[in-house]
Amino acid sequence: MVFRHEFTVEAPREKVAQFHRARHSLAAITPPPLIVQIQESPQVLSAGDEIRFTLWLGPFPIRWHAAIEAVSDEGFADRQISGPFDHWVHRHTFLASGEGHTTVRDEIEYVYRRHILWGLVGRLFVTGLHVLFAYRAWKTRRLLGKGVE
Repeated sequence: MVFRHEFTVEAPREKVAQFHRARHSLAAITPPPLIVQIQESPQVLSAGDEIRFTLWLGPFPIRWHAAIEAVSDEGFADRQISGPFDHWVHRHTFLASGEGHTTVRDEIEYVYRRHILWGLVGRLFVTGLHVLFAYRAWKTRRLLGKGVE
């Protein structure tokens, strides 16, 4: 299955790419009531890096381990090594769109786990992706520049 989301921010592509590759950004653009605790990650993500974090859904921890791939000024991907899905690849693409504007495109390929608990957790997580990415767009615009519709 595939989820897609796109928004535009008034900030240069290089600034947007640097922000999204920074360690602190994941927690900064995650909406409450979700809490992100990063256990292992470099300060700036590069190809071949790995990130380990726990996403707290209230009192329930979801541990996630991902590998960073295909890093460039135009974007990067994170591939789940272990976590709640059988398959999860999140592609972050940053496209220059006019003077000083960047379109941020997120595309996630995912496959639910064939497990009663993790299958349910994955489905609940996916139902909230629209809200999660709407918040990420809003927060990114607040942190980096004005939003553009």
